[in-house]
Amino acid sequence: MSTTPSLRRASRRTLLAAALAACALPGAAFAQAYPNKPVRVIVSFPPGGAADQIARAVSEPLAQALGQPVVVENRAGANGNIAGDYVAKQPADGYTLLMSSGGTVAINPHLYAKMSFDPTKDLVPVAAAARVLVFLEVNPQKVPVQDAKGFLAYLKANPGKLSYGSPGNGSSPHLAAEMMKAQTNLFATHIPYRGAAPAMQDLLGGQIDFMFDPGIGLQHVKSGKLKLLAVGSPRRSPQFPDVPTLDEVGLKNFDADTWFGFYAAGGTPPAVVGRLNTEINKVLRSQAFIDRMNAIGAIPAPMSASDFGARAQIDSIRYGALIRARNIKGD
Repeated sequence: MSTTPSLRRASRRTLLAAALAACALPGAAFAQAYPNKPVRVIVSFPPGGAADQIARAVSEPLAQALGQPVVVENRAGANGNIAGDYVAKQPADGYTLLMSSGGTVAINPHLYAKMSFDPTKDLVPVAAAARVLVFLEVNPQKVPVQDAKGFLAYLKANPGKLSYGSPGNGSSPHLAAEMMKAQTNLFATHIPYRGAAPAMQDLLGGQIDFMFDPGIGLQHVKSGKLKLLAVGSPRRSPQFPDVPTLDEVGLKNFDADTWFGFYAAGGTPPAVVGRLNTEINKVLRSQAFIDRMNAIGAIPAPMSASDFGARAQIDSIRYGALIRARNIKGD
C-alpha cells in the first residue's frame, strides 16, 4: 500500500527528531548521572592559606548537595602551576576541580616564559568563591608605627632594612607590595614562601617585618600580636570599617583584590559546569560560608562561570602591566 506525501514527510520528521534525540542522549544522560563518584578539589596552596580555607568551607556543604564525597587535596608550588597543570591533564568530567587564586589564569602567563599547560584553554572557569582582600600588617615589636602614613615614613627612613613575606613570586600579596613600592619609590626585601601560612608564622615570629596578609592573620590582629595599618582594596573592609584603604593614605587607585574560585579541565561538559556553578553559588550565599569568610576578611562572590572568566581577563590586563613594569619573574 502506498503512502501519501504528507505521511512520508511526517515520517521523515519523526525519524529526524528521534535521531537528534539519540545524539543528545549521551550528554544529557551524563549530566543527569553526575556525580556518581567522589569529587576531588585540588588546592594550589598549602594548608592554612586562604585558598585552603575557602576550599574546605565549600567542600562539606557541596558534598551534601551533590550526594557524593568532596575530597580536598593540597598540591602547592610554582604559584599554582603545579595544581593547575595536574587538573588540566585530568579527564574533562568534572570529578577533579582546581581551587586557586585567580593568579593561576590571570597572572602566571605573565610570570613564566613557559608553562606546561595553557590556563586559558586547558582550564575552564566553574565558579568564583570569594573576593580576597589583602591587609597591610606589621609585627609591632619590629616596626614601631601607629598607622599607614607612619609606616611609609619609617620605610623611607630605613631603605632596604625591612623585609616582607608573601605566598610566592607573583602572588597577590607580593604584587600588592610591588604596587606600594612602585607608587612610593621605596624599597624593602621580598621573602617568598611556599604559601601564606608559613609567611604568617615568620611575621609572628619576627623573622620578617610586614606582610600583605590575605586574611589568615586577622585573628592575630584582634589579639594584638599584629598591627593592621591599611587595606589594599578600593573600599574599606566591612570587618574593619575604621581602617583606611591605601588609596585613602595616598596610593591612588590601589587595588590588590583577587578572586579565588574553582576551575575544571578544559572540555568539561557545560551541563556539569552549570550544575557545579549552581550548587557552589548556593553554598556561597549560606550564612555558614559568610561567617567563615568574615573570619579572614574575604567577601563571598557568587557569579556565573562566564562572569568569573571575564573577571580573570580584566585582572590579567592590569596585573600583566604591573609585572612587566616591575620585571617580576616566577619562582
